[in-house]
Amino acid sequence: MALMTSPLTKSKPCLFLPFTHAKKLGSPPAILLNYGHYNPKFLPLTTYKCKKEKLSSLLDASNKNYSSTKKALQVLADADNAPLSEAEPRNLGKIFLSDVVVRRRRQVFWGRKWNSSDIVNAGGISAVHFLSLFAPFYFTWHAFWVTIGLGIVTGLLGITLSFHRNLSHRSFKLPKWLEYFFAYCGVQALQRDPIFWVSTHRHHHQFCDSERDPHSPTEGFWFSHINWLFDNNYITEKCGGPNNVGDLEKQPFYKFMQNTYFLHPIALGVLLYAVGGFPFLVWGMGVRTVVILHITWLINSVSHLRGKQAWNTGDLSRNNWWLALLTFGEGWHNNHHAFEYSARHGLEWWQIDMTWYVVRFLQAIGLATDVKLPSEVQKQRMAFNN
Repeated sequence: MALMTSPLTKSKPCLFLPFTHAKKLGSPPAILLNYGHYNPKFLPLTTYKCKKEKLSSLLDASNKNYSSTKKALQVLADADNAPLSEAEPRNLGKIFLSDVVVRRRRQVFWGRKWNSSDIVNAGGISAVHFLSLFAPFYFTWHAFWVTIGLGIVTGLLGITLSFHRNLSHRSFKLPKWLEYFFAYCGVQALQRDPIFWVSTHRHHHQFCDSERDPHSPTEGFWFSHINWLFDNNYITEKCGGPNNVGDLEKQPFYKFMQNTYFLHPIALGVLLYAVGGFPFLVWGMGVRTVVILHITWLINSVSHLRGKQAWNTGDLSRNNWWLALLTFGEGWHNNHHAFEYSARHGLEWWQIDMTWYVVRFLQAIGLATDVKLPSEVQKQRMAFNN
């Protein structure tokens, strides 16, 4: 499976158009085909019972003549009243304060068998949320500043810089000792080991907002935000397991992190308790972990629901300024989906991107090399007026 680590040469095929542009075509939101770019792997997402051969021929023609796209869309519209089978996606209503339509819902908490991984994930997430409830009763300024410091180390250096931009997309290179140190910081964020995180994220980009996306809001807000983490078998059915992280699996450090993952946050918790007692444990492990978890999950949910689209990515990704402030620059999500390989997400001078500032600093002192950025030609290819 090809890794998402090199610059795109053309816009990606997908079933989505930005809603502002969809309205201009007079077609239903969230089901439009992206200017005739056709790929069979996205076909199961369509909610219409039209023949693939007929649709494919129309879309092939539309690559030569964009006016044919409207004809293809009309075929979809004409089939709107056809009955749906139980397994097929359907219109289950829009998500609150959004124009995204829910196409399928997964019953995560009942009606299925929970495996050991589901129980451990749910138990760990519940534990840190329960621990954070003691925060008002054990507040100290020392504990508060420990939380801020650990939040930056685990959230910015560990998740956004290491797990996301360095390991998932290979946006830049680091010396191995520094790469491993930042990755270890990410392990302490309690978002699973690097192999799981990177594999899931690469699948998300490969099948963004299709039925094979591990955490798309087309299955509901809460599914994309948190519930997908509690159903490992469902994620395996969608993605086929971690088969796209050979670059990490061949490195003993990442295999060791995978096999010993839960020991490291436990060790950090013991250290915090030994140094600062229960207040350090509550704030350094409970509050800090809950905050970093939820701002990360907001990228999976809200960044595909609320905001603006600057680029023709063909999916639901949006730029959201307030999320960018919370997530060290990750909220410029449409920018990221347009140029996955880019180390910089805030492409405009006014788009604050704290993670990029750290990468730029590392580059200036010679620690970050081969830093990838989109060229003007690549930007023109992803522009809406192209």
